[in-house]
Amino acid sequence: MTRDMETIDKKVLSERDICTKYITPAIVKSGWNLFNQIQEEVTFTKGRVVVKGRLFSRGEAKRVDFLLSYKPNIPIAVIEAKDNNHSLGDGMQQALVYAEMMDVPFVYSTNGDAFIEHDRTIKSGQLERELLLDAFPSPEELWRRYCSWKGIDETNKPMVTQDYYTDSSGKIPRYYQLVAINRTIEAIAKGQNRILLVMATGTGKTFTAFQIIWRLWKSRTKKRILYLADRNILIDQTKTNDFKPFGSAMTKIKNRQADKSYEIYLSLYQAVSGPEEEKDIYKQFSPDFFDLVIVDECHRGSAAEDSAWREILEYFSSATQIGMTATPKETKEISNIIYFGEPIYTYSLRQGIDDGFLAPYKVVRIDIDKDLTGWRPEKGKLDKYGNEIEDRIYNQIDFDRTLVLEQRTQLVAKKITEFLKVTNRFDKTIVFCEDIDHAERMRQALVNENGDLVSQNRKYVMRITGDNEEGKKELDNFILPESPYPVIATTSKLMNTGVDAQTCKLIVIDQRIQSMTVFKQLIGRGTRINEDFDKYYFTIMDFKKATELFADPKFDGEPVVIYNPGPRDPPVPPDEDSTKRTKFVVNDVPVKVIAERVQYYGKDGKLITESLKDYTRNTVRKEYASLDSFLTQWSKAEKKKLILYELEGHGLLLDALAEQVGRDYDPFDLICHVAYDRPPLSRRERAEAVRKKNYFAKFGEKARGVLAALLDKYADSGIENIESMDVLRVQPLNQFGTPLEIISLFGGKEKYLAALRGLETQIYTAEA
Repeated sequence: MTRDMETIDKKVLSERDICTKYITPAIVKSGWNLFNQIQEEVTFTKGRVVVKGRLFSRGEAKRVDFLLSYKPNIPIAVIEAKDNNHSLGDGMQQALVYAEMMDVPFVYSTNGDAFIEHDRTIKSGQLERELLLDAFPSPEELWRRYCSWKGIDETNKPMVTQDYYTDSSGKIPRYYQLVAINRTIEAIAKGQNRILLVMATGTGKTFTAFQIIWRLWKSRTKKRILYLADRNILIDQTKTNDFKPFGSAMTKIKNRQADKSYEIYLSLYQAVSGPEEEKDIYKQFSPDFFDLVIVDECHRGSAAEDSAWREILEYFSSATQIGMTATPKETKEISNIIYFGEPIYTYSLRQGIDDGFLAPYKVVRIDIDKDLTGWRPEKGKLDKYGNEIEDRIYNQIDFDRTLVLEQRTQLVAKKITEFLKVTNRFDKTIVFCEDIDHAERMRQALVNENGDLVSQNRKYVMRITGDNEEGKKELDNFILPESPYPVIATTSKLMNTGVDAQTCKLIVIDQRIQSMTVFKQLIGRGTRINEDFDKYYFTIMDFKKATELFADPKFDGEPVVIYNPGPRDPPVPPDEDSTKRTKFVVNDVPVKVIAERVQYYGKDGKLITESLKDYTRNTVRKEYASLDSFLTQWSKAEKKKLILYELEGHGLLLDALAEQVGRDYDPFDLICHVAYDRPPLSRRERAEAVRKKNYFAKFGEKARGVLAALLDKYADSGIENIESMDVLRVQPLNQFGTPLEIISLFGGKEKYLAALRGLETQIYTAEA
């Protein structure tokens, strides 16, 4: 075969054929093992969740054509392939995006003729070069270059190449977890002893910690490990779930006893330290007993320079120490970065949502009149218990801390209940209150609003706070997806961190929040996705303007060091118990909602603050500058839903728009009306206009019946439903026979689809 004939032959091949016939053979020929070093068509994200009212869809997942790994835990090259009608380098920019995400140094683009190589380990000079098909680098060559880049030598190679843990379940680290694991292992290999990992809530910090420990433990690099957390439930969940493979080598420190016969130790800070030196159990271990300490949720006590918890870390200062958090704390008094150093890897909430591993959210902001305008008691006014109320103006800062307006509490409970009645009254809900007293009052108000369900099960609403044993006993049931009760939990501080509430769909904030760390932790209670229980997104209901923090650049940005060491007053601990504060209770002051608005999570990771109509107009006109251009593309599209999916991918919120403009309008009319000021027609009006025409007359009687039924289906539920062949399997279409029988009424599939496209043309040219 001549070169010209070969080129012509390649032009008719698909991208997949190019991979099979040219790329895979070239890689294998250079020494890569087809079974354990080469992976084809690797999907490494889930695809962002796009919310459509109570329904959802997923955006396109990211997929790399080839992923080459020296070992399963060490990916080192990605290859993006195109068909032969593209140039050699057409896939490079896409491949570089994937390589950066996956922390892979060697990047290739090909069309089957040759390769373009981009070497990310080179800091200057010739980063890209062309390679013939038979000159693709061998695994040994890329591994040598990788080791040089990472500083890996014979002494630390066993640690770096140790496999991660796998079992029969097939669970392996996600791409970002593998990046976090490898960066940590490689940093330790190079002698770094203080490491900080920042991973958004719900992204698997504990599983990541387990895999780090496993590789260091199995390679015998680290032989005795201490894992610290500050909540019993965190330790118990860790021991039972992610850390279970450690088996008999693992123990939980309890009863303030130090048994030195184990290798993996899990402990509460509080279990190994105390206010008096003789109670410091950790001192029963020698300072060099542990060679690895991992600190979960290190934004909490361990971040404070003068905390008792920090003393534990300083006592074991010879050990490698890894801090893990979703929210690194950087204040004038407390710093993670000063102690652990800059994060070696950050996986943010925004990235998690964009990848489809975390749930997106919408915000319902509710403003109450007295919160904004304030309230001043008349002179000498007594509260409901006969206490004279201090004469001053009370506002949002005071409510439920120094002054209780009982009607305000009742109004908040009413709005929560109204929302659940519209969505689902059994959606798990957390209500964050100012303190324990507020949480109890809110529990009572919610019980009264939901008396019908509480009478069926008293655990429908529960207060879960640190002082209440009955409530704390129900925390596991609230977390457990299979447990229907409790449904609504009122709390103040106990549930704002470390609670793995996978099915929580409503986060209510009736707590004044000024700390970005606390805010992130509260939001994190809703960000987990649980597909088995239909949890893909959640709602934040905000009564205290807390969600204004979404606009702060620090919300999803890198932490900034503002630590200011030196003499200072000791930090005030979080106030959960209100018994030490004077609190007035007033039951005769009416309150009302003066503003209620919904904000949506935008494509850029920020809340959409402009009006939904303006946002829609701007989004659509970026893609279709004029009504004519939109109409042209709409009429050309064989499936209208493809245009809708594309617009949704660019951030269009069709379902939210339908809620505001009208649910009886077709997406076509919503877009034309809002973006181009064209008067809308309802789906039913369009259907009636089609019936007045003569379109059905050219078909046989049964075919006319099918088209009429499709038109009814359109009028009821829209264009997307009738474009799917599945519509032929449901009422009323299945009355005409099986899908094959229905299609045969038109003379075959192509003629059926042509009739459907003709019906759509009639729908969108109809005038009422």
